[in-house]
Amino acid sequence: MTDQVLLCYCTYPDSPQSEHFARTLVEEGLATCINRLPGVRSTYRWEGQVSTDSEELLLIKTTAARFEALKARLLELHPYELPELIAVPVEHGHAAYLDWVRAGVAG
Repeated sequence: MTDQVLLCYCTYPDSPQSEHFARTLVEEGLATCINRLPGVRSTYRWEGQVSTDSEELLLIKTTAARFEALKARLLELHPYELPELIAVPVEHGHAAYLDWVRAGVAG
């Protein structure tokens, strides 16, 4: 189902560039809305080391039809070598809001 709404999770360095990143994805029609949640502390294993960093959690609203284009652009723009991108299908929600998400990425 290509008009399936997706909620995508992505972490981004806690920096002024995250606003530019979010704005670019919305302006290019790859996402309808991106919520930026600052103050996230991520603990992770990378290259054999355990690290903790401050990040922002981005909640990206898009559709299945736009996911591959969003992923390609995210991989192009994101500063991490291996950025987080997890997409979860939205099974239920306010119908008018979900229609707004679809319309925002319909092109």
